[in-house]
Amino acid sequence: MTKLFKGTFLTVAFLFLYAPIAVLVVNSFNKSKYGHKWSGFSWKWYEKLLENDTLLTAFTNSLTIAVLAASASVILGTFMALALYRYKFRFKQAASSSLFIVMMSPDIVLAITFLVLFMVLGLQLGFWTLFIAHTTFCLPFVVITIYAQLRGFDPNLVEAAQDLGASERQFFTHIMLPLLLPAIAASWLLTFTLSLDDVIISSFVTGPEYEVLPIRVFSMVKVGVSPEVNVLATLLLAFSALSLIAFSVLTKRKKYA
Repeated sequence: MTKLFKGTFLTVAFLFLYAPIAVLVVNSFNKSKYGHKWSGFSWKWYEKLLENDTLLTAFTNSLTIAVLAASASVILGTFMALALYRYKFRFKQAASSSLFIVMMSPDIVLAITFLVLFMVLGLQLGFWTLFIAHTTFCLPFVVITIYAQLRGFDPNLVEAAQDLGASERQFFTHIMLPLLLPAIAASWLLTFTLSLDDVIISSFVTGPEYEVLPIRVFSMVKVGVSPEVNVLATLLLAFSALSLIAFSVLTKRKKYA
């Protein structure tokens, strides 16, 4: 009886979670425009998406911001994680705790904070404000991921490198960086995905001249879900699934002798 209940509960839970996604994916190949009924398999909505210059421009903008923000946050986050791991300094605990505050803060709070900051600084909302905001909210995820990898290292590696006369630069480039590459790659994929699908913060810190894909899609679905939106959602879903698989593979902890 218990096994039957567990099986039924899991089946209902998975149907509740994944049935809407399945409907969306199926409708992206539906010849019918409205998706109320199946009218046959077709690629025409994928072809129409390639002809939609507005959506393609928004996607290009989102891709540009995601790549740049992920790269910047990975570079800064790697050095921050190394500083927290290797050095002792005042307010170290406060700096570490502040990362979790940013991660746990609601998006609406961060969005308002960024907007107020940019208004005080007199920055025009657009590319640069979007880039700064995305880099900032992605940064804690990088630091936490890489710091967790560092905590798994054998501390004797540092002592051995120092005993052999390795400088800080040599230790980082020849020992630490190769060991951190899986965590760095995983962090980049994670932050790229976070930046690419952000809606709330982006809607506050970007201007009308630099529209990104999530905001464009959000404005489109207010008047109904078009087939192009189904196609976009399907493509993003496929990309997210591949990123998740890559993230899982890259974050597997290595065992060191």
